[in-house]
Amino acid sequence: MFYWVSRLLLVVWRIWFYILAAIPVLVLFPFIVIALLFPNGYRAVFWMARNLWAPWVLFGMGFWTQITHHPKASTQKPYLLIANHTSYIDPFLMLRAWKTPFVFVGKKELVAIPIFGFLYKRAAIMVDRSSSKSRYGVYGRARKELNNGYSVCIFPEKDYLDESVLLNPFKQGAFKLAIEHQLPILPMAFYDCKRKMPWYTYYGRPGSLRVESFEPIYTLGLEEKDIPVVQEIARQKIYNALTSDPKKATEKALKLWEGVMQRQNPSP
Repeated sequence: MFYWVSRLLLVVWRIWFYILAAIPVLVLFPFIVIALLFPNGYRAVFWMARNLWAPWVLFGMGFWTQITHHPKASTQKPYLLIANHTSYIDPFLMLRAWKTPFVFVGKKELVAIPIFGFLYKRAAIMVDRSSSKSRYGVYGRARKELNNGYSVCIFPEKDYLDESVLLNPFKQGAFKLAIEHQLPILPMAFYDCKRKMPWYTYYGRPGSLRVESFEPIYTLGLEEKDIPVVQEIARQKIYNALTSDPKKATEKALKLWEGVMQRQNPSP
């Protein structure tokens, strides 16, 4: 009985997340459209997303943030921002973690969401992962944003919906982008999202969401042949942080998921 009651509450909590996320988009929609009419209007859109939308959603869901930046991570220069991707809450957390404007590289499917898709199409770099032409086009669109002084944010994990893996392998695209533009890479670890708001509704709870950024990985002078090395260095920084977390939040999430799978597939 307790199990089903907790599941119901989790589902209601998740529905509340979508309601919370939708309200500011609807209220701010006219202002965002006007801002996007101006050449540098994205800065105003980013300010609204970071200072109004993200805090509204995080606080409304019962989350508060604890953000620690490496001393060498200067907010005065553009970066390729990367982090482990384990939750729908990750983009909101990234908006709070990095205060200077950046654009997300995200999947094209989100354009189909009413109203949000209209804004997303104009404020993010979209990619159709099934199309090599679309994936290649990301580099040109990213160049434009970098020339405007914006950072670029990519969640580079493959198969990130797999709850049974602590940190999935990384795709090469993000690192190819960084090397092509000689862009420093700033790895971040999101410690708590996998435990407190995973992709699936079997567990989760409000609480603190910790973010830590690490020393930037510089790509000046690197070439395409260096992509696998840089890719692995970035992944190891995040992996080592997650495994050495004193609170073991990600590892606890893995154990919870293991318990879910055992309940669903009991041994004969």
